[in-house]
Amino acid sequence: MAAQEKINISQIVDNSELTPFHWTLIFLSSLCLIMDGYDVQAMGYVAPVLIREWGVPNSALGPVFSAALVGVLFGSLGCSMLADRFGRRPLLIIGSLYFAVLTLATTQAHTINQMLAIRFIAGLGLGGMMPNAMALVGEYSPKKSRVVIMMIISTGFTAGAALGGFVAAWLIPAFGWRAVFYFGGIIPLVIAVVMFKYLPESLQYLVLQGKKKETVRTWLMRMNPKAPPPPESAEYMVQEEKRSGVPAAHLFKEGRGMTTVLLWTVNFMNLLNLYFLSSWIPTVVRDSGYSTRTAVLAGTMVQIGGTVGPFVTGWFITRYGFVPTLTVSFFCASLSISAIGQPGLSMVMLFAAIFMAGWCVVGGQPGINSLAAMYYPTYLRSTGIGWGLGIGRIGAIVGPFVGGQLMALHWTNRELFYAAAVPAFVSALVTFSLRFFMKLPEPEPSVLRQQMAAH
Repeated sequence: MAAQEKINISQIVDNSELTPFHWTLIFLSSLCLIMDGYDVQAMGYVAPVLIREWGVPNSALGPVFSAALVGVLFGSLGCSMLADRFGRRPLLIIGSLYFAVLTLATTQAHTINQMLAIRFIAGLGLGGMMPNAMALVGEYSPKKSRVVIMMIISTGFTAGAALGGFVAAWLIPAFGWRAVFYFGGIIPLVIAVVMFKYLPESLQYLVLQGKKKETVRTWLMRMNPKAPPPPESAEYMVQEEKRSGVPAAHLFKEGRGMTTVLLWTVNFMNLLNLYFLSSWIPTVVRDSGYSTRTAVLAGTMVQIGGTVGPFVTGWFITRYGFVPTLTVSFFCASLSISAIGQPGLSMVMLFAAIFMAGWCVVGGQPGINSLAAMYYPTYLRSTGIGWGLGIGRIGAIVGPFVGGQLMALHWTNRELFYAAAVPAFVSALVTFSLRFFMKLPEPEPSVLRQQMAAH
């Protein structure tokens, strides 16, 4: 390379091949989301035991579920903008350390109010994990496999939530509910140490922010060790421009306003359903006469469906695009949620309905996140994903709380799940309407099908 040569980072990343560097990044980001999902869902798994041990009604835990999600709401809004200002890497490392400590602190709660306060504070750190992990992985992924990779790492959250069910089913009978949070606190401490050594910062972010060229050069060589190292005098550029001002304000500029509102609406409705199902299915199943172990495993089926779903949903996205695939998925979610509350279902049919609801609701969220990551530019990516998830967390707060209130009013299971089917149907309608406003080319089927087959 000649001295003073300009190197286009965007083109290098877009045309790169997957190397051990990429797989390390994908692995570490997935671990972050696995533990994020584990921690967020852990309360739903320990709820049946807490209700009996502390002698409180079901509805008393509704505010606890919601408190954690209020923290996640503010964390999503604040941490995503901080990441677009200060970088993805520091926010992910600090966030892992933060929620590890707060998860361990959960074991010291002895009253509902103590649990509520700790879970709210923990949520502030949890809110920054998903948008920053998605943004960082997307900004290092080759263009031909970017959507697939983002869908894959998004399943880390649901895989972690499912893992929580199996861990809880094993730990609670042997060691009590606190063991679930000891496990969920120690692992992120280890992950944070590993990330400090191996997690890179986004090349596009570094260039847009005018950070040290030597840092860009270092990560560029690690990403593509077989390529000749760029000269120290090289100038780096990206195919985007930086915008000044508050990042959130730019979500409504340059024709993005209506699409942003629609994405927020889908996030709200889908996360309302996701957290209603995740929080209350174990308790509803237990109250239907099943054992605590069966109730926990029923809750786990939501997350298993959500972990498997994105791989199949991703394949359909490569064939038909985001909007048609997600529209059908949310419509099927409405039907399967309605089926859960039907009286007289066998255990097999009940678990099948729960699995399909998880497939379409929990498994649909990675599609929404990936769509946002593809739509927003680098200087807005964390903010775009984070604010969508943040607004969605309002729905996540509403879902468990309203579920608890409806139970307190003695709604039947059929009435409860008929009500929960409505937001999924609204998600389908709003997703369909995105086709009229979103200026985003759908994935190229031939290329992405090959990537899906390779993975």
